[in-house]
Amino acid sequence: MTEHTSPEIILYDLACIKNACFSPVVWRIRLILNYKCIPYRTVFVEFPDIEPTMKELGLACHDANSGSNAKYTVPVIRHIPTDICIMDSPAIAEFLEATYPTPPLPLTSELGREIETKARRAVAPTFGRSIVPREIHILSPRSQEYFRRTQEARLGQRLEDLCEPAKEKEIWEVMSDKIRAAGELMLTHQADGPFVLGAQPSYTDFFIAGSLQSARMISEDVFQRFHSYPGFMEIYMACAPYLEKKD
Repeated sequence: MTEHTSPEIILYDLACIKNACFSPVVWRIRLILNYKCIPYRTVFVEFPDIEPTMKELGLACHDANSGSNAKYTVPVIRHIPTDICIMDSPAIAEFLEATYPTPPLPLTSELGREIETKARRAVAPTFGRSIVPREIHILSPRSQEYFRRTQEARLGQRLEDLCEPAKEKEIWEVMSDKIRAAGELMLTHQADGPFVLGAQPSYTDFFIAGSLQSARMISEDVFQRFHSYPGFMEIYMACAPYLEKKD
C-alpha cells in the first residue's frame, strides 16, 4: 500500500500520546490489514469517546453475556465500499478473511487454540501486574482520568498498588513455568518455518505478536522479559514486517 492509495477500511483504535497503536486486540487486526496489504486509515479515539463514537456509527453494544466490561470497545472497522461497521477482533478477522482471501490467513487451528488458551492463562496475570498500571502513562489527561476511574473501580485497588515491586516479581515467578510451556508450543513447527503453523502466519501468530507489541509500546522492560522464554520472540520477529505500520 502506498500513501496515495484510497483506503478501503477505517480502523478505529485507542488514542495515546505516542500517536501509535498500543492495544493488543487492535494490533491483531492491524497485523491482518498489513499482512494482506489492505489499504486503510486509522481514527484514534480517546477512552471516554469510544461509546459515543460507536453509537454514532450505528453499532449495537456488546451483548450482556459477551464477557466485556464495556458496552463498546475497539477495534472497530468501517468497510468503506459497503459501509459495513464491525466491532470485536474475531468478527472483524472473519470479515477480512472472507472479503480479502488473498493471501490466506488461517483463523483457527487445534494448535493455535491450545497456544492462545495457555498463553492467556499464563501471560494475562503478569500483564495485569506489569502492563495495565503502566498504560496510564501513555494516555492523554482525559483518558487518564477515565482509565483510572474505571479500572480502579473494576479492580478494587489503586493502579500504583498493582505494580508494587514485590508483588510484580512474585507473579512473574509464579507464572514462569506456564509462560515457558506456552512458548515451547509455539515452536512445534519450527522445522517448517518461523510461524506457529510453519511457513505462513496465522491469526495465532498475530495474537502473540500483537500482545508483545502492545507490551513494548507501554513498557520496554516488560517486553524484554520475554527474551527469557522460548517461542515468543521467534514469533514476534517473524511478524516484524507486519508491525511496521503503527498509525
